[in-house]
Amino acid sequence: MLVLGVDIGGSGIKGAIVNTETGELVSERHRIDTPQPATPEAVAAVLAQLVVHFHWNGPVGCGFPAAVQHGVALTASNISKEFIQTDIDKLFSEATTCACFNVNDADAAGLAEMHFGHGVGQSGVVLLVTVGTGLGTALFTDGNLLPNTELGHIFLENGVKAERYASDAARKIEDLGWKTWGKRFNTYLTAMERLFWPDLIILGGGASKKFDKFQDQLALNTPVKPAVFLNQAGIVGAALFAKSKL
Repeated sequence: MLVLGVDIGGSGIKGAIVNTETGELVSERHRIDTPQPATPEAVAAVLAQLVVHFHWNGPVGCGFPAAVQHGVALTASNISKEFIQTDIDKLFSEATTCACFNVNDADAAGLAEMHFGHGVGQSGVVLLVTVGTGLGTALFTDGNLLPNTELGHIFLENGVKAERYASDAARKIEDLGWKTWGKRFNTYLTAMERLFWPDLIILGGGASKKFDKFQDQLALNTPVKPAVFLNQAGIVGAALFAKSKL
């Protein structure tokens, strides 16, 4: 089945047509800058542009930077707070005249990895952490998603919010070397390990491409692997989510 998968981020909105049976992109990936301010109406208009670009009239899955429950955004990260309590499934469906289904962006990345990446056949608890502007998380038990975990917002023992301490944005802002940042990230992953005792941790997002630069700083009992999909995970997972809702 073909679905238009879309990854809505704070700086860019990216989409591609996905074969949900294989996880492959069957079109080029097209990116449009996220409008500033990223209001509901402005983001919906960009989504409509993507649909026109692909000459698309089928289902659309969107990875969205918020906790999403029954199609309603409950939070808003790196986008306008006007999205909070907005029925984004309805808004985007009306803007595009396509059936649109929204899922938390990190959960979308997790779905891609569980269906086609390192999570295939993995029993027990799997935690995916996306490392970018913030820290996104997706938590699975025996392949089933526990949605909207948003574990980048927890406070660590040092009193600092996790994503302000150990995200890729924190590394860049504070000009940290990979080893120094890796020790910080290990502090975060150790906290996750103590909370959930996962069988596998998968790392996604931009920093996962540099795994070799910081993996020696990770001192965990849990196996840690970089994501298979890297930057395509959100698009593929969003398409899978839409398929599951049809």
